Amino acid sequence: MVRKILSFGVRVVVRGLAAAGLVALLLAGLIATPLHHPPELPSISEARKFVDLSNLPVLQRYAGSDGTALAYRHYRPVQASTDRIAIVVHGSSGSSGGTIHALSSALMERGVQTYAVDIRGHGASGTRGDIGYVGQLEDDLANLVAVVRQDNPTAPLTLIGHSSGGGFALRIAGSAMQNLFDRTVLLAPYLGYDAPTNQPDGGWARADVPRIIGLLALAKLGITCCDHLPVVAFAVPPGSTNRLVATYSERLRSNFGTHPDFRTDLAAARRPITLFSGSADELMDSGRYEAAMRSVLPSIKVRLLPGINHMGIVADARAVSVIADDVVKSEVSSR
Repeated sequence: MVRKILSFGVRVVVRGLAAAGLVALLLAGLIATPLHHPPELPSISEARKFVDLSNLPVLQRYAGSDGTALAYRHYRPVQASTDRIAIVVHGSSGSSGGTIHALSSALMERGVQTYAVDIRGHGASGTRGDIGYVGQLEDDLANLVAVVRQDNPTAPLTLIGHSSGGGFALRIAGSAMQNLFDRTVLLAPYLGYDAPTNQPDGGWARADVPRIIGLLALAKLGITCCDHLPVVAFAVPPGSTNRLVATYSERLRSNFGTHPDFRTDLAAARRPITLFSGSADELMDSGRYEAAMRSVLPSIKVRLLPGINHMGIVADARAVSVIADDVVKSEVSSR
């Protein structure tokens, strides 16, 4: 009997040491793996040159989920010709004060009260490139909606997201938070690393796949100590880190976008969704959006704008005019 107990105990210890060794090996690999930055992608960085940023609204603050002061810009129309309100979410690396200002301004000019947010980890919100936990971005957005509703308790609310922000908007549209919004507008959304709508190599982001796999393996063991490590690097211009985010941590990467399979979010959405993309998008295979989305949600509206590239969808006057008009004129769901 004693021999059996000792034998069992030895096996437990050996397995424990093996598991500990595996964890130690994973941790060592995560720390040692370098993250390489891709070269600047001019089609992304140069779009900013064509946007008039002289009339940017000042940054305002609201309390995030942990009390951190997070930033947004309030585009208040001189004359509100509509009661509609929009919350605008920028793409990866960006902020409310970047290229997306062209779209926010177009919405304001049409009488739409607009709140452009600096998602935590970007711009003037929190620690650049990182968040506290997966799910924090949803908590922050709920707090911003509460701020909006203080002065506008019943106005129809549209959530608009570009690129990774579009993926995040779809994440919200398929969650319990979807009832906070009457409608969602996706602009050239990034739907995940294996989505059929990605160009083979757009050149904007470079992921450290071994590090991501290692962190996911540790997460399966309940270990999240290293989720602050950077796992994605962006093709930002040299010397631009004062306004752009160069890398994402694993927890920010996991949260700022769709869930692992975008179809899960899409299938759970119950309110109207419209998707806009440009035919000249260098990062997304725009011609594949319609089939990918309608195969899951037949009611989704998909519009392809000719001659518009990835940043043009939020910066080109032709595109922002179409999108802003759509926000004003389209029907919203009844609550």
